Amino acid sequence: MKLSELLKNITPIAIHGNAEVEITGVNIDSRKIANGHLFIAMKGTQVDGHQFIGKAIEQGAVAVLLEDMPNTLNDNVTYVQVESTENTAGKVATLFYGDPSHKLKLVGVTGTNGKTTIATLLYNMFREFGYKVGLLSTVCNYIDDKAIPADHTTPDPIELNQLLADMVAAGCEYAFMECSSHAIHQHRIGGLDFTGAIFTNLTRDHLDYHKTFENYRNAKKMFFDGLSKHAFAITNADDKNGMIMVQNTKATIKTYSTKRMADFRAKILECHFEGMYLEIDGKEVGVQFIGKFNVSNLLAVYGAAKMLGKSTDEILLALSTLKSVNGRLEPIQSPEGFTAIVDYAHTPDALENVLTAIHDVLDNKGGHIITVCGAGGHRDKGKRPLMAQEAVKQSDTVILTSDNPRDEDPQAIINDMMAGLDATQRKKVLNIVDRKEAIRTAAMMAKRGDVILVAGKGHETYQEINGVKHHFDDHEVIREIFGIK
Repeated sequence: MKLSELLKNITPIAIHGNAEVEITGVNIDSRKIANGHLFIAMKGTQVDGHQFIGKAIEQGAVAVLLEDMPNTLNDNVTYVQVESTENTAGKVATLFYGDPSHKLKLVGVTGTNGKTTIATLLYNMFREFGYKVGLLSTVCNYIDDKAIPADHTTPDPIELNQLLADMVAAGCEYAFMECSSHAIHQHRIGGLDFTGAIFTNLTRDHLDYHKTFENYRNAKKMFFDGLSKHAFAITNADDKNGMIMVQNTKATIKTYSTKRMADFRAKILECHFEGMYLEIDGKEVGVQFIGKFNVSNLLAVYGAAKMLGKSTDEILLALSTLKSVNGRLEPIQSPEGFTAIVDYAHTPDALENVLTAIHDVLDNKGGHIITVCGAGGHRDKGKRPLMAQEAVKQSDTVILTSDNPRDEDPQAIINDMMAGLDATQRKKVLNIVDRKEAIRTAAMMAKRGDVILVAGKGHETYQEINGVKHHFDDHEVIREIFGIK
C-alpha cells in the first residue's frame, strides 16, 4: 500500500520525502520493523519512540510517522510529521489492515467492573447462536475458537487492527472487546467503527494514571462521545455516572436497571450458590451466576443481544446455559464442607459487590466469611485502605496478603491497607505476606458452611515480584490445600 493512501484520513504538518513509497508493514515497536515498514514514533508514558527512529531505519523502515523532526534526515526515508502520533496511529493502522471494524459488528464494553464478564458472555452467547465470533479481553483474545494470549486489556492500535483483520479473514461476523480507560485516552481504539458500546459502572480505579476521578470518568466518556449515529449506546441507569456517559453521544441510547424504570429491567426471585432465578423484562429465567452485580452484567448482555437483533426467547435460553467467566465468583468446594470462592475483585467496589453476593446466599444459611486479599504494587495507593475497610466491614475474618507487589515491599503494601483500620477493626485482621500460606491459614480456620473469598487475582496464573512473574494460580493453590484435583 502506498504511504499516501495511509495518510488520507490525517492532516500532516509536513512531509519530507516520497509519499508514494510502498509500505509493507506498520509498527510502533522498532524491534518488529522489517524492510518496507512504516515506523510510528509514539511518545509513551515511560518511553519516547523518537529515541528509536535510527534503530527502525536500520531495521528497514522506509517511512517514519513522528511529532518531532530529527536534526538529520535520511534521504532514503520519508518523514511524516503530525501533531500527535498517539492520535494518528489507530487511523493509519485501520487503513493498512483494510478497515476491519467496518466488516464486523464490533461492540465495546467499558467501565470499572464487569467488562470481562460482559464481553466474554456476549462472545459465548453469539457462538452458541452459531456465529463465528472474536473476543478481545483481559483474560484472553479469541479468533472464533483460536486462543491468543492477552498482554493488555486493550491491545495497541497496530495489534488491535491486525487481530480484527484476522477475525474478518476467519469469517467472524461479530467481535466483542473490553475498552480500558487507558486505551480510550491513548486513542488505541481510534479509527474503529463500533456497532455498539456498553457502560457498566464507575468507581475509583487507575488514579495512578489518570490522577483524578474526573479525568478517569472523562476518559470513559470519550468512547461514547465518538460513537456514530448508526451505533447503539447501552448504559447502566443504576450508576450515577450512567447518563453522564451518554449525554453527548450521537448513538441510540438504551438503559438497563435492577432498581428503576429502564429499557431493560431485571430482579432476583431466588439466589443460591449454584445460581439465581431472575425475572428479565417480565419473563423468568434460571442462570448459573450469583450476585446483584451479575444481574446488571447479564442485563447488559441481554440488552446488547436485543440491539443486535436477537429475540427475547433465544437470548434467555442462551443466558440459562452460560457459565461464570474464569476467575469471577468461581466456587471450589472443600471435602470438609466449606467453600472457597476465587474472584478478580481488586477495587473497593468490586470487593463490596462480591462480598454482598456471598452474604445474599449465606445470610439464610449461617456460616462465616473469611476474606483473603491484598493490593497491587505500583498502582493507586489511595484504594489500599479502602480495600481493607471494605473487607473488614463484610467479613468475619480478614487475612491481608500479597497480590502482585511488583517491585514494592509487600509488607509495606499491607501496612498501607492496615492504615485504614481502627483498633477494633484490626482485631479481625491477620497479615500473612506469603499468599499461599494466607490461603492455607484461611482453610485451617474454616468450618462447614463457611466461605473463603480469595480476591484480587482471579484468572491470573502468576504473581509478579520484583519485576519477575512467578507461576501462581489461586485455583491450583486452593485445590492443592483442599487435597482435590
